[in-house]
Parts: sequence; structure tokens; C-alpha cells
Amino acid sequence: MSNLDRFGLTIPQLDSIIAEGLRGGGNWCDLYFEDTAYSNLLLRDGEVSSGGHHIDYGCGIRVLKGEKTGYAYSESTDLGSLLSAAKAAAAISQASNNAAPLSLPPCGIPAGNFYPMERDWSLAAVSEFVPFLKRIGEAITTREPRAIKVMATLSYSISHILMYNSLGELSSDTRPLGSLSVSAVFKQGERIEKQQAGLSFRQGSEMISDANLEYLVSKTIDGVDQLFEARRPKGGKMSVVMGAGASGILLHEAMGHAFEADFNRKGQSVFSDKMGSRICRKGINIVDDGTLPANRGACNYDDEGVAGQKTYMVTDGILTSFLHDRISAAWYNVAPTGNGRRESFRYNPIPRMRATYMESGTDGSLEDLIASVDKGIYVDQFANGQVKIGEGDFTFFVQSGSLIENGRLTMPVKDINIIGNGPQALADIQAVAGDLSVDPGTWTCGKEQSVPVSCGMPSVLVKNLTVGGE
Repeated sequence: MSNLDRFGLTIPQLDSIIAEGLRGGGNWCDLYFEDTAYSNLLLRDGEVSSGGHHIDYGCGIRVLKGEKTGYAYSESTDLGSLLSAAKAAAAISQASNNAAPLSLPPCGIPAGNFYPMERDWSLAAVSEFVPFLKRIGEAITTREPRAIKVMATLSYSISHILMYNSLGELSSDTRPLGSLSVSAVFKQGERIEKQQAGLSFRQGSEMISDANLEYLVSKTIDGVDQLFEARRPKGGKMSVVMGAGASGILLHEAMGHAFEADFNRKGQSVFSDKMGSRICRKGINIVDDGTLPANRGACNYDDEGVAGQKTYMVTDGILTSFLHDRISAAWYNVAPTGNGRRESFRYNPIPRMRATYMESGTDGSLEDLIASVDKGIYVDQFANGQVKIGEGDFTFFVQSGSLIENGRLTMPVKDINIIGNGPQALADIQAVAGDLSVDPGTWTCGKEQSVPVSCGMPSVLVKNLTVGGE
């Protein structure tokens, strides 16, 4: 079944909805149809104790007049309901100032296929996955006797998307997404510690595999000894070595959001006037990429019908691009970068990241970076953080790491924060290793709406960050 047939509409009917949206003088109208089926299972106390399934179905309609956006949605896709929603969106857009209309650009490039789905989730019975979750719990408690509680969650969805706009562009996408999350509680004496792991891919039920089970179990129990040995070190300004992979969350939060074009268009980002300027050392490249096969952040199309692509925000240390949806691309007179994303048909698209990472450098290995530090901190997992987009100031909690003394890892550390400024941290990067890793975890970005993303980086050495310790 084509996605056009799925929603029971013809091209002439889509054109009539667009015409209704533009009837009041709007200069752009687009339609976003969605049919998503979600399922989940939860393992707790050794048993798969709950699960759920639901459908999200409807269409969002956007009308632009000048710089005013009107948005309405319908949970029904019969023609009458859609015409009423288009009329409502048009009415909202009438509250316009006299700004000249933006001429939104076309997609411009063909879309790829970045979802290598071997087996459609919808073809599998939920009962097939119960033994897999139970095996995860049994493996953790067998291999780590200190584990007193294990929870494992499988969630998966298939989204059928259809997009159409006043340029006559018709885009269709079928998006799989599977996620596995594991958390465990460990007890040694009177002390309690927790650890978690996750995997998420845009692929089918082939991700329910022995290899992924081993990854999750190992990730959950590795380093438990260090958790119980960890202490809070003395704080102060010092060098910080960030491990490859999940440390990319700091890149996403403290720097990536500041590259999103809506913040820059409004002058809210510290990078608003830095286009074309050097913002870090030569050799550093920072990318937002929608083309990594099976990646959680991959996009055949974004949610405006623009093809997924790889965007260099920083090239050889120079700021070369913001992340654009069609509106910001029109305002800056550049091509859209495929970053117009939304949580569902109920939301207007805005510039959002996909898979954000720094490319590998040429400064050796993680061990080389550690060996170059007399006194500092090595961090391999960050947890919660706070960022001020305008100033770029950030605070991140360190989930796991170690003290560096005389070029060697010594005491495991805990209960510390890394405090700094995003642009200054970029400028203070001293070395970038050649070990880029894009983390496969269940990352979700919550800028006004929730969307799946991923992040990564090679190991990097940053000087002069504040470590909040004793």
C-alpha cells in the first residue's frame, strides 16, 4: 500500500486542501500526514509484567503569511476535516505584520534510504520478544551477583509519513525505530549504585539479536567495581579528557543547540554573528548528519519533505553552516539542510539536530591524551546537564570517570560537575584523538518537542574547565 492510499486521498484532493490554506493570502502551505503504531514491553523482577500498543494518526497543516505561521491539525483525514483544519491554519496566519513573504526553497536533492529494515516490526508477534527480555535480566543477575534489581524495556514503532506542499512536492517515508533500555541496581554492603545502557536503531526486529543482548548486558555490568570505589575529588580548574562516544551529549547540548538557525535568526545564540569566523583550532570538524544508516537520528526526509543530508557546521575550525529548516533557509537565503523536525503531526516543524558529532582528529589515541595530562579528570559518561543557549554556559553531571595524575588514570570519581562555556570549551580543545564513536543509545532531545537524536565524538582534551568537587 502506498502512503497516499493509506490516507485515502488523491493529489487533486491534496491540492484542494492547499488551496483552502492559501485562500486568505498565505504564501506557503504544507501538509504532514502521520500513521504511527507504537508498542512496548517492560521486564521487572524477572518477569515481563506490562506492555502497551497505541496508534497515532492524523494530519498537521501549516500556513505561512509573511513571517506569521498558522498551524492546525486533525485526527481525521477525511476531506471535510482537513479542509476545516486548513481554514483554521489560514485564519491564524492572518494575524500578520506587514513583513515581506519568505520564498521557501524547494527540497533540491534526492532522498536516500537510511533505514535498513530486514524484518518489519509489524510482522512480528509481541510474544516473540518476551524471552529476549527475560534473558537480559537472567544474564545480568547471573554474571553480577550484586545486581538486586533489573528493568529492561523494548519499545518499537513504524511511522508512515506523507508530506505535500504548495510547490507540489510529494514526499513519502516509512520510518522504523526500535529501542532497548536496561537499568540495574547494585548493592554492596549498605551502598547502592545504579547503571544503565541502551540501544536504538532505525531498523526492524532483526535488532533483537544475541550480539545486542551481549552489548547491553556488558554495558550494564562493566565498571561496577569502579562505581563502588569512586570518591569525590577536589575541584578546581583543570584539564578534562572526554571519552569517545557518549561524551558527545556535551557537544549536542552545549554547542549543537547554539548552531540551530532559529536561535541564530533571533539573535539568541552566541554564534549569531560568527558565520565564517574561526571558533576553534584547525582540524576540528563538527557535523550534524541525517545519513548514517540505521542511526536513531537518520532521516530519509526531514519533517518538511527535505531530503536527509550531512551538514558540516564547523569545517577545519571555521563556522560554515547553521542547521536550517525551510523557513530559516529562506531567511538566510541558503539551501535547507534537512533539519526541520517535529514530534508528531500535532507540532509545527522547527530546526532540530539529528546525529551530531565531531569527526576524528589526528592527535593519537585516548591513551596519548591521558598521558599528556599531569592533573585532570577523565570522563566517559555524562548525565544530566543544563545549558544557557545565549551565553553558552553549561553544567554537566559526571556519571563515571577517573582522576588523571601524572599521565595515568588513578582514583575513580563520582558526584562532580563539569562547568564551562560552550564556545570557550571549543576554543580550548587541545587535542582530538582518532577514535570517533557515535553512541547507539536512546537519546531524545527535548527542545519544545521530543525527537530521537544521537551524538558522538572522538576522545578530546579540553583545558581549563571547572570541576566541581570538594
